[in-house]
Amino acid sequence: MTLSLPVLLLVFVAAAAAIWVAGVQLSRQTDVLSTRLHLGQALGGLILLALATNLPEIAIVASASLSGNVGVAVGNILGGIAIQTVVLVALDAFGIRGRRPLTYQAASLVLVLEGVLVVAVLAVVIAGSQLPAGLIWWRLTPAPVLIAALWVVGLLLLQRAGKHLPWHESGEAPDNQGPPKGHSQQEAEHDATSKGTSTAKSATIFGISALVTLAAGVVLERSGDAIAGDIGLSGVLFGATVLAAATSLPELSTGLTSVRQGDYQLAVSDIFGGNAFLPVLFLVATLLSGKAVLPHAQNTDIYLTALGVLLTIVYVVGLVFRPEHRRARMGLDSIVVLVLYAVGVAGLFAVASS
Repeated sequence: MTLSLPVLLLVFVAAAAAIWVAGVQLSRQTDVLSTRLHLGQALGGLILLALATNLPEIAIVASASLSGNVGVAVGNILGGIAIQTVVLVALDAFGIRGRRPLTYQAASLVLVLEGVLVVAVLAVVIAGSQLPAGLIWWRLTPAPVLIAALWVVGLLLLQRAGKHLPWHESGEAPDNQGPPKGHSQQEAEHDATSKGTSTAKSATIFGISALVTLAAGVVLERSGDAIAGDIGLSGVLFGATVLAAATSLPELSTGLTSVRQGDYQLAVSDIFGGNAFLPVLFLVATLLSGKAVLPHAQNTDIYLTALGVLLTIVYVVGLVFRPEHRRARMGLDSIVVLVLYAVGVAGLFAVASS
């Protein structure tokens, strides 16, 4: 039975709300488990955080790939990178108190390296899109494998950089946030301890939240695909805009929490880390669909990749030059990103219609 458009919209909004609520719990329990299991900024902690914050995207990519709707999967991955970068604009505008913008207070060379990792992974995405579609063995193609390997190597280098960099103050900018990066995770663990939340209970909440997020992600993809068909919007455009925005809600909520607790570096790191992880899902899409996904990338997909690179570079430059004043409640870099994204989305519709 085909559902009417109002019912589909209601289902879509309900699934997005479930992702918001479950995503907040996933973030909290990730902080608790990482602290209690002594993962911290170790490789295991970074991987756990990447998986937890990107469960909606994992569910959507898996669902779309199994149903043969690869365009939605690709659009959600690459559109998600662009719109999750724009989440930093919202954190700068609505989370920061005082006159110093987000990048001024978060500035460190480790975050610059995280931004460089995002750009490097997206460069492989563009290169992989030019490979022949027949270049596939055992349901694997070279580009997604290289992306996954680059991501793991990047995490190892970031883990090392987080411990020590051969720069003054280990690459920390003067007059940035006072407490060390990740102090809000410690506060979340202390809060859970004061409430008597055991490690087993925390793990249970994490598991339930993960299942809710996965289920809601599948519902989001299926209802979103139907909505796109009803309103005459292509799956690529819908996946890159509305669907990507819905799956970015947990990052927005948890980012605002981190910023308001003065953990500016963690907020930026979560966004960059999630963006570096998203292209790894091309490996999942390739395995599940049995197709060389990247060589079938459309013009809109490459366009979104370039937009993601551009927005990331703007914030990397902001972390280096550290704008000191806020205008319209934002740093200059956030204003530039907002304008570029608005122009970029307008251009996306032009590319799709050409």
